[in-house]
Amino acid sequence: MILIADSGASKTDWRLIDDSGKIEQAQTIGFNPYYQPIEQFEQEVREVLMPQVKFNPLKIYYYGTGCSSDKNRKLIRNVFEKFFRDAHIEVWHDLLAAARALCGTEEGIACILGTGSNSCYYDGKNIADNVTSLGYVLGDEGSGAYLGKCIVADYLRRDLPEKLWDQFKQRFPFERDEFLDRVYNQEMPSRFLGSFSHFIFQHLNEPYCDQLVRKSFSDFFEKNVMKYEGYEKLKVHFTGSVSFYFSNLLRQVAKEKNITVQHILESPIAGLTLYHKKDLNN
Repeated sequence: MILIADSGASKTDWRLIDDSGKIEQAQTIGFNPYYQPIEQFEQEVREVLMPQVKFNPLKIYYYGTGCSSDKNRKLIRNVFEKFFRDAHIEVWHDLLAAARALCGTEEGIACILGTGSNSCYYDGKNIADNVTSLGYVLGDEGSGAYLGKCIVADYLRRDLPEKLWDQFKQRFPFERDEFLDRVYNQEMPSRFLGSFSHFIFQHLNEPYCDQLVRKSFSDFFEKNVMKYEGYEKLKVHFTGSVSFYFSNLLRQVAKEKNITVQHILESPIAGLTLYHKKDLNN
């Protein structure tokens, strides 16, 4: 019996596989140990996840944003040990989730374009190289937070085309100080910024939005994918809501840079489920 989790900034997808191979699913809020107290994660597990878990898993695989450090992985593992004392528990970064879901056992470049962004070179077993992800302040090119940061800044500086500026103001009637408070003082600013990607998607017919997305993807390829040796010969895969919903533009920008994009998945959880299903017999 296996419990699998893929946790991003916005949501956590769970899959439960029983001994017969039957799969059940659950969903909780996203969690990042860099920005949220571990008590919040423990409460979510106790109050939301546990009522949905109908068996005691023998193996738990948790993949989460912010879980690149041993310290943060230990925090997550300690929570699971309170609820599942006899389970084998593994906690990994969400980038490994993307690599396993997208590449399986094949070599390739796996990328995340959701609320945040990241990439790695995967040798078929392990992450062999990773261009450092710098988060929404210094990096996250191509992500929802990056797109949101750009359009909010342009809105506040009145750099949006007049028609689009009016539509944005009507949709988000916040004052300047409200925007700044949400970004600089409140929890999960990347999630807040990423929420504006929906507006951009709905207005892709506007040249400003089209060019913003293309420039954002171009920056991602140049600052991330094109840093890996031999990238032009490798298949590049994506997971995350931004890559999924903006897939047409993503493939166009990749083609312009002679980059081969293969799989684009909205979420890695289905691929992770297939990857770990083999563990039922081990």
